Amino acid sequence: MSSDQPPASIEAMHKPGRALSALQQYAIVTANYWAFTLTDGALRMLVVFHFHALGYSTLEIAFLFLFYEFFGIITNLYGGWLGARFGLRLTLWSGTLMQVAALLMLIPVADSWPKWWSVAYVMVAQALSGIAKDLNKMSAKSAIKTVVPETPEDHSQGENQLFQWVAILTGSKNALKGVGFFLGGVLLTTIGFNAAVGAMAAGLFLAFLLTLVLPAEIGRMKQKPGFTALFSKSAGINILSLARFFLFGARDVWFVVALPVFLQQALGWRFWEVGGFMGLWVIGYGIVQGSAPALRRSWGQSGPPGVGAVEFWSALLTAIPALIAIALWREVAHPAVAVVVGLAAFGVVFAMNSSIHSYMILAYTEAEDVSLNVGFYYMANAAGRLLGTVLSGALFLVGGLQACLWCSALLVGLAFAASTRLPTPPRHATG
Repeated sequence: MSSDQPPASIEAMHKPGRALSALQQYAIVTANYWAFTLTDGALRMLVVFHFHALGYSTLEIAFLFLFYEFFGIITNLYGGWLGARFGLRLTLWSGTLMQVAALLMLIPVADSWPKWWSVAYVMVAQALSGIAKDLNKMSAKSAIKTVVPETPEDHSQGENQLFQWVAILTGSKNALKGVGFFLGGVLLTTIGFNAAVGAMAAGLFLAFLLTLVLPAEIGRMKQKPGFTALFSKSAGINILSLARFFLFGARDVWFVVALPVFLQQALGWRFWEVGGFMGLWVIGYGIVQGSAPALRRSWGQSGPPGVGAVEFWSALLTAIPALIAIALWREVAHPAVAVVVGLAAFGVVFAMNSSIHSYMILAYTEAEDVSLNVGFYYMANAAGRLLGTVLSGALFLVGGLQACLWCSALLVGLAFAASTRLPTPPRHATG
């Protein structure tokens, strides 16, 4: 069915025997992912702002998110296997409802609670939210592979459409996560922490109801995969997952803890200014991600990206954190200028890297086993984020922002080194 067919009404979707078109399935999955992402971004800012106001240090706040990242590693690994056995609709539902439960858990949080109890309780809620987020993300991104129309007569056209749909989903998600940062601040200011998480739980549950019309067979393998299938990956998937691990470690090693602390302590920014700036960065990052196919076409790249694109963008990214570190060390510009301009450049190039990576993992896999491979790939993504979060706090204490930036350059260099071993994706070879 053509991609320009208008979507049917929700009532029509509920008629017996009515099959959803690829575009309708894509729209429903994307809408659910958008709603989830808004709550995910808003929740992060709500937790940061709320506990900062209670006198928690930035590092203590960062520790609240460690379970969030750790359980993302486990969830991506096992979630992909569950999606392959039982279908992506089940994992999408599970992720959405678990986020609703995590938000509801936070409603009774009170200022009068002892610090140790608040930290432990919120870490458990964040662990649940981390599981929910990665179930939802794995399901949404895997589902794209199953709903993009096959075009056996023109592989290049099909792969270009896949790249475009992936870019729109990932780009819009990150832009909305930035909007979620602002939403969290607004809700905290207007209705308070407890009412805010309750309102977000209600809104996300409404988004869940929309997904009830999805077919059960999305992403389900005809032959139920054994548990060992979790680890039997192709060379392309293994190498790209390793590159993804280093890539996201390189981002979070300076973005998660070191950057906000630096902006507060060294530059004297107020906390809402830090949150606003980081929210704008994520929005801009998402816009570039979503525009990646159009940007490549404007540069004369008409076909889908391949191994050469992965190598080029990771090599280019390697230089940026090193240049920011040198600018701070040599004091060639005011620290605020060096960091803001450098972060903008890093965001553009990192967004191109991430968008191309998100397409390449689907290019390396077949539709039937997509959730297994995407789950494995995002397990590496979550492991990189966890490594970056821990290193960000530790290196900043030892050597400040410059130490984090040099580590970022090293990690991107390792991502580039891994990408040089990537094979040509199967459909590119036959297209």
